[in-house]
Amino acid sequence: MVTRLRTVRQYHSAHEEFSFLIICKRGHAAHPSTMFSRATAGSSLAKSSLFGPKKVTSVRQYGGLQDKDRIFTNLYGLHDFGLKGAMKRGDWYKTKNMLDKGRDWIIDEIKASGLRGRGGAGFPSGLKWSFMPKKSDGRPHYLVINADEGEPGTCKDREIMRHDPHKLVEGCLVSGFAMGAHAAYIYIRGEFYNEARHLQQAIDEAYKEGLLGPNACGSGWAFDVYVHRGAGAYICGEETALIESIEGKQGKPRLKPPFPANVGLFGCPTTVTNVETVAVAPTILRRGGAWFAGFGRKNNSGTKLFNISGHVNNPCTVEEEMSIPLKDLIERHAGGVTGGWDNLLAIVPGGSSVPLLPKSISETVLMDFDSLREQKSGLGTAAIIVMDKSTDIVKAIARFAHFYQHESCGQCTPCREGTGWLNNIMNRLVTGDARSTEIDMLEELTYQIEGHTICALGDAAAWPIQGLIRHFRPELERRIQVAGGDVVVPVSTPVLPGRPQAIPQAFQKEALGSASA
Repeated sequence: MVTRLRTVRQYHSAHEEFSFLIICKRGHAAHPSTMFSRATAGSSLAKSSLFGPKKVTSVRQYGGLQDKDRIFTNLYGLHDFGLKGAMKRGDWYKTKNMLDKGRDWIIDEIKASGLRGRGGAGFPSGLKWSFMPKKSDGRPHYLVINADEGEPGTCKDREIMRHDPHKLVEGCLVSGFAMGAHAAYIYIRGEFYNEARHLQQAIDEAYKEGLLGPNACGSGWAFDVYVHRGAGAYICGEETALIESIEGKQGKPRLKPPFPANVGLFGCPTTVTNVETVAVAPTILRRGGAWFAGFGRKNNSGTKLFNISGHVNNPCTVEEEMSIPLKDLIERHAGGVTGGWDNLLAIVPGGSSVPLLPKSISETVLMDFDSLREQKSGLGTAAIIVMDKSTDIVKAIARFAHFYQHESCGQCTPCREGTGWLNNIMNRLVTGDARSTEIDMLEELTYQIEGHTICALGDAAAWPIQGLIRHFRPELERRIQVAGGDVVVPVSTPVLPGRPQAIPQAFQKEALGSASA
């Protein structure tokens, strides 16, 4: 025992940075030297806490956000969306003091909060903001807000702009200042007429009160906000395609590098970020990054706007704590699945671009980035689409495939050609007009598209189909079997469009005979 103790001590002296810990049965970590000293104490080891009763630790339950912790206090439009109503709810409170603390303080607080992008990618916001150059090389810096919100099932950003626009406008000032920007462009979806009108009214009110302009909030920092209305193209939700659209070009993604932080809008350093991400920034800075980080699991911090639609009793948009169980979220805020939880078939947890989850997984999964990734899905925009057993699941995913074919910009061959193939095959699978081998071909096709395009639209087209095959392959096989898709088609039988046709044996023999001759 003494020899072993000496060996351990020599190991630690040679490797000081390596923390060699032994986990006790009570859940405490003890240094090896402590453990061995207890062993040499003889009977004291038996009396030690090693053999004591196990300590019962409570499991953290997520969800049930209290009203005092809600950031969006006018989400349902029950109060005045104008400046007076916004200031009563705490907006624009001591904004100048936040700016006076400097760019580094703002970015450090956002980093401490653990805020991750709310537009779908989930990239750490503080880190992204810090990519902007610290010193200007003569080119202006720009902040661009992605308010296009074209993801099917998503309706959170429009609620912010319609009912709480001043949170976004103030967020533009604070985050833009942190990036060294003097101007922000809000790229809003063209169909959002009321949202654009309310947003422009909020901007006009801010200018009138001196909250924006050459001396924003009396801070000495000049800042302007512009609203740019798009034309409804889904592809313009991609940051570089959005930049191209603002510049008056076709909305097609750019090759990266260079990244927007170096060469973005008008060739200048630019950060493109989501509406919700920017709108929560002022509240985080007022309450502190640690407050925001106290919600949700580690690396999944804060509160989040969730959209719940589909087969639920009360479709809604609600602000809740990150990491809330999916089942709890639906039953607590959406009134549960129509017909009860046992009537559930599948759930799309983050907008149409993420793989669906069957009932068995939906019962336990948490609504955060890591938990959904472990289940081979994603949080995306947190747009929850609930499908009960009345849903034709194959037809639903086929509709997604049609959408992505229609919205492809056609710049990349795998996406331009592949989305058409996906759509055609999925339409045939709806009626079972296919062969069983085509299921594997379809899955292989999705992997040939995924990761082989400039932007993520190809991935978005592939993932829903991958989820369908992963969880509902027996349904695909059943439809093919019922339709007789695996039966060899006789020559005299008309072949449906797209159905693989077996070569008749007579033709095979004739071909072999001519080849031998």
